[in-house]
Amino acid sequence: MTINQPAGHLESGESLIDAAIRETREETAYGFKPEAIVGIYRWFHEKSGETYMRFCFSGSVSDHDVNQKLDEDIHQALWLDYNELLSRKTEFRSPLVMDCFNDYRAGQRYPLTILKN
Repeated sequence: MTINQPAGHLESGESLIDAAIRETREETAYGFKPEAIVGIYRWFHEKSGETYMRFCFSGSVSDHDVNQKLDEDIHQALWLDYNELLSRKTEFRSPLVMDCFNDYRAGQRYPLTILKN
């Protein structure tokens, strides 16, 4: 199993905020209201040669739809505390998982108004 935060791609004409809301719904079956940006990250995957950009949002979740099927490649949505996350570090999709979590825990927040669409 691989552990990651909700992630994905922008659809044509979609804002980053709308993408975060959509991807969270598709991959967790929860509604998500972004309230701040925790950070913007770049990671180069040496094996694939791909570069990834991650925009990490914090916010609130609501209205879980227990009947919604998750995206095909998502097996389950997990809520892990810090110690549980650390114990599963070898399962992370990328080092960005922990980077985002640590920045969130450190109180790093930027206003959504820095994003222009």
